[in-house]
Formats: sequence, C-alpha cells, structure tokens
Amino acid sequence: MIKEAFFPTFVYAKDINLNLNLLTNAIVEWSKKDKGLVKTNVKGWHSPTNMHTIPVFKPLVDELYKMQSEIYKEEFLERKPILGNMWANINYKGALNRPHVHANSLFSGAYYIKVPNNSGFLKINDPRQGTHFIKPARKDGIPIYLAPEVHIEPKENRIIMFPSWLEHCVEMNESDDIRISVSFNFLQDGFQ
Repeated sequence: MIKEAFFPTFVYAKDINLNLNLLTNAIVEWSKKDKGLVKTNVKGWHSPTNMHTIPVFKPLVDELYKMQSEIYKEEFLERKPILGNMWANINYKGALNRPHVHANSLFSGAYYIKVPNNSGFLKINDPRQGTHFIKPARKDGIPIYLAPEVHIEPKENRIIMFPSWLEHCVEMNESDDIRISVSFNFLQDGFQ
C-alpha cells in the first residue's frame, strides 16, 4: 500500500528562557491600571493589543521574531515577518477563551508565563471540513492525525505558533491561581 500525507497543518513549539517573574509582575500591574478588552475571553483579562511596543516586553518580542523567522524558513516564505499585534491574557479561576481564528494574519500563537496545574489546555480543531463526521471505530491507539481535536498542555516559557486560520480555544482555568499567557499575530512584510 502507498501512504502519503497531504495538506498537513503544522503547529510549532519552542522553549525559551525569559524572566517569568518580571513578566508576571508587569502584566499584573498593567491589568490593575487598564480594564482591558473583551474579545474571546470569558471572565478573563485581555490587554490592549500594543504590548509589542512596550519596552519591558522587548526580550519576548525578540524571541518571537527569532522563532517566526525559523518557521518562515520551514514554510518557504520569503518576505520578512512583521509582528502585527500582541496582548496579554490573565485567566482567573473559571475563565476561558471561546473558539476562534485570527483574521488578517499569517501565523498566531501563545507564549506561556504562568501555568498552574488544571489551568486549561490549548485546544485546536481539525480544520478540514467533514472530518468530524468520520469517527474511528476504536479509541485506543488512534494516531494523533486522526483526532478531530488536539489538546496541548501549556508549559511555562514555551511559545506555540500555528497558522492563523487554525481554530483554537483555551479550556477553563480550574485552578485556584491565575494563568498568564501572551498572544500575538504575525504577517508578511507588504501585507500590513
């Protein structure tokens, strides 16, 4: 039998080493001064989307650019990446983010700063129409590429990037502590 993998969807991850205490304190203080925005967040705080212009977050911006440049090489993209926007998320106990995609961008992602146990996985859904109607007969040993959704456990100091059209959400924070992440959107130079 011949077996090929067509139309794969790649999700990239990279562990970095930034000062999580500094980032946590900066974001918590910001949330005390700004009421934030309501987008896909339910019961959580979503900062304004200009985070990438604030000096304390420049080391993170630099790391995001490094990773996105690596992905551009993997994806055979020739124009340089441009960070369109970036924002912080604080998910309190009971908070979540509804399913969504990121319009008008090429790659999106999350960087995890504070991730207590049971604070919610990143859930991504199979983007192919109709695949949710095909269910494998057995559940044990099913390869990940046949799953209709994938739950990715966040890890502190990890960046996850994926195509912006990939539907995703954040499960409810069931811990007694806050969960802090940063989201962002990249596009190609010339498309801004």
